[in-house]
Amino acid sequence: MIQGDVTIKRIFSTGPTATARLIVLVVVSLIFITLDHKRNAFDFLRSPLNMGIYPIQQAINIPSIANDIINDNLASRSTLLKRIEELERETTLNNARLLKLEALEHENIRLRSMLDSSFKIGERVSIAEIIRVDMDPYKHHVLINKGSWDKVFRLQPILDSNGVLGQVVNVAPKTSQVILISDPDHAIPVQINRNGFRSIAVGTGTTGRLDLPYIPNNTDIKNGDLLVTSGLGGRFPSGYPVAKVTEVITNPGKPFATVSAEPTAKLDHIKEILLVWRGGPKQQSPTFNYSLEKRFEDINPPDGEQ
Repeated sequence: MIQGDVTIKRIFSTGPTATARLIVLVVVSLIFITLDHKRNAFDFLRSPLNMGIYPIQQAINIPSIANDIINDNLASRSTLLKRIEELERETTLNNARLLKLEALEHENIRLRSMLDSSFKIGERVSIAEIIRVDMDPYKHHVLINKGSWDKVFRLQPILDSNGVLGQVVNVAPKTSQVILISDPDHAIPVQINRNGFRSIAVGTGTTGRLDLPYIPNNTDIKNGDLLVTSGLGGRFPSGYPVAKVTEVITNPGKPFATVSAEPTAKLDHIKEILLVWRGGPKQQSPTFNYSLEKRFEDINPPDGEQ
């Protein structure tokens, strides 16, 4: 009789249904997501989690690395020799150009010192490799193989040999996440190199195009104009190439023209990037918002942030 009672009790004793558990888990997940998005409540967990995920990321990259090694080893000797000769010629030309640029740099310093200017040059740079590309079509993010242990900091400018690529948005001990200038949530203060007119270049979600909103119809801007960083906001050094204007459409019935530009950096072919420090690494900014409302604060920052 005792065994029978126990059996009956187990059969009819029930807990929460699977649907109720799922609902509770979804509600808790939404609360956590909202807290993290609005208040960055779980920033203190990101660094340890990224550190734990780092070995997994490296393991995932093993097939790609192995494939690259195999392809390199299969390259013919003649192809390699030809490539070496091309690189030697390019190195010779680049060294000659660097000598000229160094002479011009010193000449500019002398001229500016005569004018009692506070000119600063010689940004420190470091090379990093891209180890992963975000496959989300609505986000243009990449992961690089340097982090806080390498003095990388949040909002640090990222360049390549052709121009500005983007900036760092998340930093882990050994890796960092970079948002590219083509991301729809990114904007960068620029100016026309020809006449100094200032604007803002906004990502469109396409690697080959940036938009320049709020350009008056009578603005002196034309196809082929080079857009460079203006230095406003203090996040990007001034004078670095960003894009070239490819389309200017004036709208007589509207106050602003439609202006598009093509990034000078090869956003869809990058493998190595340059991290830039302006006189040494800066402290991380406590908050950063990618919304359109925040973009205009980059151009006109509050007093005391420049």
